[in-house]
Amino acid sequence: MTGGRARAWVELVRGPAALTVPGDALAGSAAGGAPARNTALAIGSSVCLYWAGMALNDWADRAEDARDRPHRPLPSGRVAPAAAFGAAAGLTAAGLALAAAGNRAQLATASALAATVWAYDLKLKHTAAGPAAMGAARGLDLLLGAAGAGRVAPAALPPAALLAAHTTAVTHVSRNEVDGGDRTAPLAALATTAGVAAVVSRPGPEAGTARGCAASYLLTAAPALTRAAGRPTGEHTKAGVVAGLQALVPLQAGLAARAGARAPVPVLLTLLGAARRLSRKVSPT
Repeated sequence: MTGGRARAWVELVRGPAALTVPGDALAGSAAGGAPARNTALAIGSSVCLYWAGMALNDWADRAEDARDRPHRPLPSGRVAPAAAFGAAAGLTAAGLALAAAGNRAQLATASALAATVWAYDLKLKHTAAGPAAMGAARGLDLLLGAAGAGRVAPAALPPAALLAAHTTAVTHVSRNEVDGGDRTAPLAALATTAGVAAVVSRPGPEAGTARGCAASYLLTAAPALTRAAGRPTGEHTKAGVVAGLQALVPLQAGLAARAGARAPVPVLLTLLGAARRLSRKVSPT
């Protein structure tokens, strides 16, 4: 594969954004007490399903992108629509196979996640239910990590809800990243971010580490969202979405710490740095 063709596929699957995915499984594993092997399978499954969703997203939006984003891989002709759809199907199958190699609970959760991803891309994205569906997908991604224990423990439900709330709010912002013009969504995302950070900062296991992660989460998301709310141009709105995506990583670290797991925190914060660097080269949205 040539360098230009490889870059087109990295753009198609939003390469930098994939670095926000492993933390879902790590946070879920911390809450559910999953063994390392099944956590690794959950991470692999999550990444495959995320990439599948990105490829399917561009396939479904190829006509819209030809008008609004002609530089994207499909309208520019760098990736064929049939290849993008085939990749989405193949990556979905790979994600389900990895989950099945763990246990039945992981396969069931991954199946629900895959169904949500395909429903979002093909039907729900441009409806009022779109942001909630995207939030549900992130919540299920965390539960996929928790399911590595053989079942989804009740302790995994609150962190999944926090992750879903953040994702839903950022998805509302993303609906205006081409033309901008809406202050309401960034303001709502700011309020959601503050509320989620407050919950993560509450007393609990590894409270000091969790508070530090919550502060990093706020510092990652809030400045760009504030600019998007103050001057909602397309550029500022897109920057708010990118910051919201990157903020998932310190949020995941904080959720893992609240579950008593400190080991994933430095790994996730390293991923945050890598995501920021790669986002300067390839757009994560």
